[in-house]
Amino acid sequence: MSTLSASPADSSGTPVTASRRVVDAPTRMVHWLMALSFTGAYITAETERWHLLHITLGYTLLGLIAWRLVWGLLGPRRSRLGALFSRLGQAPALARAWLNGQGNLLASQQWLNALAIVAILVLGLVVTVSGFGLEQDWLGDLLEELHEGSGEAMLAVVLAHLGLIALAAVLKRQNTVLPMITGRMPGRGPDLVKQSMGWLAALILAAVVGFWIWQWQSAPTDTGPLDGRPAISRNQNRGHDDD
Repeated sequence: MSTLSASPADSSGTPVTASRRVVDAPTRMVHWLMALSFTGAYITAETERWHLLHITLGYTLLGLIAWRLVWGLLGPRRSRLGALFSRLGQAPALARAWLNGQGNLLASQQWLNALAIVAILVLGLVVTVSGFGLEQDWLGDLLEELHEGSGEAMLAVVLAHLGLIALAAVLKRQNTVLPMITGRMPGRGPDLVKQSMGWLAALILAAVVGFWIWQWQSAPTDTGPLDGRPAISRNQNRGHDDD
């Protein structure tokens, strides 16, 4: 990494660079794997042909959320859940500012985005656990309604989250998606995250891909009728007809 400043360090002795690391690699990896898993699971929700893929992505999402909650307690300070709840705790001050005609749109956007992230984690748990319960035939129609309703609610919150990111890009006049891709944001100053931990991100990706392979290899070639569903085979999932 090159240093583009004439002053190689700040007053604390920390190197000053043209960009700062603000998001660690494991957080970014889990973020994109969650996005992929939810999108894929939502698209395949109504298609029996892709039921195995739907279940696999649902289990993947559950595991990723569980990891994110643990990382939110043990990971770098910038990735901890305490930072989200601390921002949510600013609600009274933000409300008073708006009532006094001194509301800050960017601060409000950040509060709403923190709320959206928490809602995504909560709804993700609800939709994945209820989906697991459906596979185990718990509670029947009641659980099915909860599963479908929480899935639709999660989609709405995800779309709101994307809208808030776009709003931040306009307000800040910068690419607000870039930090979740590269882990860095433009600007001279010390890194806010000391270590990228790319090795851990690679392990997470390997674990997810390994789980997908295991799910595929361990699935029966023909599951037979299940709760009135037509038989599902791996050949069907590959796009081939059985006859």
